[in-house]
Amino acid sequence: MSLADELLADLEEARDEEERGDGEGGSGLGEDSGPELEDIQEEMETDFSGAESVTSIAKLRHSKGFSDIMEKVGEYVEKQRKSSEVTGPVEADPEYRLIVDANNLTVEIDNELNIIHKFVRDKYSKRFPELESLVPNSLDYIRTVQELGNNLDKCKNNENLQQILTNATIMVVSVTASTTQGTMLAEDELIRLVEACDMALELNQSKHRIYEYVESRMSFIAPNLSIIVGASSAAKIMGVAGGLTNLSKMPACNLMLLGAQRRSLSGFSTTSLLPHTGYIYHSDIVQALPTDLRRKAARLVSAKCTLAARVDSFHESTDGKVGYDLKEEIERKFDKWQEPPPVKQVKPLPAPLDGQRKKRGGRRYRKMKERLGLTEIRKQANRMTFAEIEEDAYQEDLGFSLGQLGKSGSGRVRQAQVNEVTKARISKSLQRTLQKQSMVYGGKSTVRDRSSGTSSSVAFTPLQGLEIVNPQAAEKKVAEANQKYFSNMAEFLKVKREADSKP
Repeated sequence: MSLADELLADLEEARDEEERGDGEGGSGLGEDSGPELEDIQEEMETDFSGAESVTSIAKLRHSKGFSDIMEKVGEYVEKQRKSSEVTGPVEADPEYRLIVDANNLTVEIDNELNIIHKFVRDKYSKRFPELESLVPNSLDYIRTVQELGNNLDKCKNNENLQQILTNATIMVVSVTASTTQGTMLAEDELIRLVEACDMALELNQSKHRIYEYVESRMSFIAPNLSIIVGASSAAKIMGVAGGLTNLSKMPACNLMLLGAQRRSLSGFSTTSLLPHTGYIYHSDIVQALPTDLRRKAARLVSAKCTLAARVDSFHESTDGKVGYDLKEEIERKFDKWQEPPPVKQVKPLPAPLDGQRKKRGGRRYRKMKERLGLTEIRKQANRMTFAEIEEDAYQEDLGFSLGQLGKSGSGRVRQAQVNEVTKARISKSLQRTLQKQSMVYGGKSTVRDRSSGTSSSVAFTPLQGLEIVNPQAAEKKVAEANQKYFSNMAEFLKVKREADSKP
């Protein structure tokens, strides 16, 4: 079986299942789908082009429930009530039920206005099909259709139209109307359009009247709650919660979910549906904030509305002082959330960590440097010549060389100067030893005093040149001469002069 045959077989099976479901009387959607999904599908599949009159599709205006609620609203509007008249639970008050019913009626009026707008749009698209994209608002579209009718030349210099649309929109509508491809409407079609427009405007007027009434009555039934979220939203919340007493017992997390839409739209886009959002999320105080802060704001407003509802349930703070304080706190936090981040200040670099300060100079410090410093011999030995192979000093290939010491061009290493002050500190025995070594008799011997008496050395003499002498014998002669002539016990000798010796 090919892929196309398998696809056709699956389609046939699905069709058989739908026919079996219709035969059993089921809708095929299940009980959990609820009536909301059926209403949405009905509304999407409804075509108002074939409807003859608007009364056949919009039946709320002439219904008995609508008339009764509007009559009761008119009666209670004339009565002026005070907060002191409300005693006991607010649900026991007869006007409270009317407030809840009137608030629910506003939702039905909004749905009816959408139906009438679609009816007018389908009928008037024959005359001016481009007007739907130019005027997206439903009420503005209905007012514009009522004003123009078949004569599109009314777009120019029309004062009534200027109260409905902006000047820029009027200019675009007038230019588009001059080039439209629509055809003229028949007289009966125009009458039905005017009837639909009048019904929509009348329903809108009734909705505003209900809003004014609910707002005036919520100010003494739940004054603190109305101050925070508005009278209309407060009435919706109370209606869903089952009264002000039940609302006061409800936690804030549940209060935020009142009025949330639960829809399982299989196959439809869910991008426009916001989960866990109710009447508080769609209230004016929350919608005035940026999109990213609305959920956070809804949680805060829900917590404050719970406190306000508990105050209203005990009929305390009838002047709304608690509500004003809570709203002020909410607005203060909203302003704090929307504050721009603080500008980062450029901080100066920290002071660098100074190293250890050098010790102060002085004679003792200079002497220490002279004593521990490198000698000239060591400096010459440490110096190396670039690109020259050094000879090992020990002839054992240990890598120890004498560097520049003893090489041509290295200069003569001067002997350290003997300071007279330092020399005076030398012991006398050391001085005598140095004096003996400095005495040269025919040259200084390279053999130390500890050598034996038979040792000899080569010395240079000015008369005989090279001469092998015994250093011990020479030193002995010098010592004897010193004892004879320079001893402490020696005396002057009487030497005869040659003149005296002559006869």
